[in-house]
Amino acid sequence: MGRAPAGEGDPLEEVQALWRQRVEERIPLQYLLGKVEWAGLSLRVTPAVLIPRPETELLVEQASLWLQANPLPPGSCFADLGTGSGAIAIALAHQHPQLRLLAVDSSPEALAVAADNVVAHHLQERVNLLLGSWFVPLDPWRGRLRGLVSNPPYIPSADLASLMPEVRLHEPRQALDGGEDGLAHLRLLIQAAPDYLAPNSFWAVEVMRGQAPWVAEQLQARSCYRQIQVHRDLAGVERVVSAHFVG
Repeated sequence: MGRAPAGEGDPLEEVQALWRQRVEERIPLQYLLGKVEWAGLSLRVTPAVLIPRPETELLVEQASLWLQANPLPPGSCFADLGTGSGAIAIALAHQHPQLRLLAVDSSPEALAVAADNVVAHHLQERVNLLLGSWFVPLDPWRGRLRGLVSNPPYIPSADLASLMPEVRLHEPRQALDGGEDGLAHLRLLIQAAPDYLAPNSFWAVEVMRGQAPWVAEQLQARSCYRQIQVHRDLAGVERVVSAHFVG
C-alpha cells in the first residue's frame, strides 16, 4: 500500500489526531472542525465564540413568527445583542429579506468570526456588525429598533466550575458568565430596551432553566411590555421569553 504523496497529510492520521484532541483534551468537535450546522446554515466557529445550540433556534423561530404576524417595512432594524458567531442575526436576515440586523458584541475576536459568516452568506448589505458593550453602539438607533433579541450570558458565576469540560475549558467565559445570580445581563436587557425600541416592537431573550418566571415577572411589572410569553424548547425547558413592546 503506497504512502500519501509528499506534502499531503495522511487522512487517517488527521482523523486520529482530531479524535485524540476530542477525547483527551475534551475540545468540542465543532471547534476541531471549525464549523457547525445550525438553523439550516453552515457557520464558522472558533473558541472566540459560543457554539450555537439547537435550543437557540427557538429564539429565531419566535422572532420569525412575530415578524410574520407583524409585517415591517423594508429596512426595519432588529438588534442581536451578544451576537458571537452572528448566528441569530444571520438566520433572521436569511429568513426575512426586508430586515436589517445590527449585531453587537464586545469581543473583536468574536466579531471577526461573525464577519466571516456574514460574508459567507452574502449578507454584508443587511447585517451590520457593531463593536461595543450591549446597548452602547446602538445610540444612533435610540427609539428606532423594531426588535431586540439576545442569547446573553446567563449562568451564575459560581456554577461555571461545574460545567462540562467541553464548555468550561474551551468556550469563552464572557459568553457564559451571567454574574452572581446569572441575571445581570438579563436585567440590563429588560431595563434598557425601552430606550431603544420603537412602539409596537419585538423583544425576546434566551434563558436557562428556572429563569423564565423571573424574567416574565420583571416584564409584567413594566407597562410597556405586553403579550409576555414563555416558550419551551424540545426538552420541555422554559427557554425563551418574548414580549410585544408597546412603548
